[in-house]
Parts: sequence; C-alpha cells; structure tokens
Amino acid sequence: MDFYPKTLTYNADGLIPAIAQDATSGEVLMMAWMNEDAVRRTLESRRVTYWSRSRQAFWIKGESSGHVQELVDLRVDCDRDCLLAVVNQTGPACHTNRRSCFYTSVNDGTERELMAPMV
Repeated sequence: MDFYPKTLTYNADGLIPAIAQDATSGEVLMMAWMNEDAVRRTLESRRVTYWSRSRQAFWIKGESSGHVQELVDLRVDCDRDCLLAVVNQTGPACHTNRRSCFYTSVNDGTERELMAPMV
C-alpha cells in the first residue's frame, strides 16, 4: 500500500509530533515536530527532518552539530496523529549534549538527573 503524508492527522498548526527512538537499543531519544513537507523530506533523504516552531524553518537533525539521525523506519500510530522515527543516532540527540532529551526522572516528587552530557 502506498503511503501519503497528507493522510496523517496534523494539529491546527499543521504539525505532528515525532518521537525518535534508537534502532539498536530502543531508547527514546527525543520528540520534535514535523509538518507534511518534513515527513516527505525525511522519507526521501532518509535523514530525519523536523520543523522548527521557533525559527519557522526545516532543520535536518545533525546538519550543524554532526549528530545525525539516519532513518531506519518511520511508524505511524493507530490514530495517525503521532510518528515514531526509528533511527541510527550519531552522537547525542539532545541539544544539551546528552544521549537522550529524557534525562530527568521524577519519582516520589523528586527530580533526578539520569545522565550527564557526553564528552
């Protein structure tokens, strides 16, 4: 069956959340937004492309940092309103230089940092 990005369910701003997951470890790396063109660009280039809400522009993950996300598989959830990008991640995924953006745990009302920035 052919896939068409226009068949996804985008929010009022024309965006859909995209979660990046490491293809080898299964670790959840980050969440960012895509629009229809970012989905199309990601599928065509196999380099994950997001839509920056603050800059109102496309950004290819790793374009300036070298921390590239190579697309292995793009998955659509059951409601077609969220994407899972299974990726081969080079270097840290988080702009704080950590492997994952999800480096803070909240348990019993206490925050705990789970990982330090990568060297």
